[in-house]
Amino acid sequence: MSAQLIDGIALSRQIRADVAARVQALKERGVTPGLAVILVGDDPASAVYVRNKVKACAETGMHSVLETWPASMSEAQLLARVAALNEDPSIHGILVQLPLPAHMDAHKVIEAISPGKDVDGFHVASAGALMTGLPGFWPCTPYGCMKMLESIHYDLRGKHAVVIGRSNIVGKPMAMMLLQKSATVTICHSATANLKAMTLQADVIVAAVGKRHLLTADMVKPGAVVLDVGMNRDDQGKLCGDVDFASVREVASWITPVPGGVGPMTITMLMANTLDAAERA
Repeated sequence: MSAQLIDGIALSRQIRADVAARVQALKERGVTPGLAVILVGDDPASAVYVRNKVKACAETGMHSVLETWPASMSEAQLLARVAALNEDPSIHGILVQLPLPAHMDAHKVIEAISPGKDVDGFHVASAGALMTGLPGFWPCTPYGCMKMLESIHYDLRGKHAVVIGRSNIVGKPMAMMLLQKSATVTICHSATANLKAMTLQADVIVAAVGKRHLLTADMVKPGAVVLDVGMNRDDQGKLCGDVDFASVREVASWITPVPGGVGPMTITMLMANTLDAAERA
């Protein structure tokens, strides 16, 4: 029997409706949540992401500021812009779109953002809060994955979750979030000796490495839940994930499609984080 789909577009719509209602309630108290987005350079993919973030702000009733700067901008100039936005009371969230030009230190720039406005959840303070179970901003993509598991009423307690990928943006925070829900977590990566042996034990698999069709049906235990974070292109130029969707769908119990799965959830959780920042402020 084919796996049921976890529809990221439908779930996004539900969450955004709730965010919009809470934004309206804040506005009635005289506060409009504000997000500042900084784009440096002319990376076409980044430009699309940024446009979608600004559009999502408008749809949920938030105020947004988009700053586009040439790739020749100096690191000192960018740090000065971040410092100014840290002090701006109308801005509750600051997002610097990655990747940055090669002459800039992305880590230094992210650390310059006030932890209270770090709605991407990339600051060391946010990572530390997640690690220790304190309130903070969760990185948007893994946060979206957790909401998807919540939407199917999946109880993670005692389950074995395998995360493929160890990035600071998805893999590591994903593992921490699963751990918080009492799952037993294994993190796999490019140096894992026998990936298939690990994934065959998994009740939940999160694939987040950016390698198309890495996870195949013979690597999945029947009835497992599979979340595909990958964003790749196949030989025809179509979007595809890290999971061989057609074959894995016949083995898993639940699966996320690409596109229309985890992707829409990422920007939705950014809206939720920005709203949280405004409510806390």
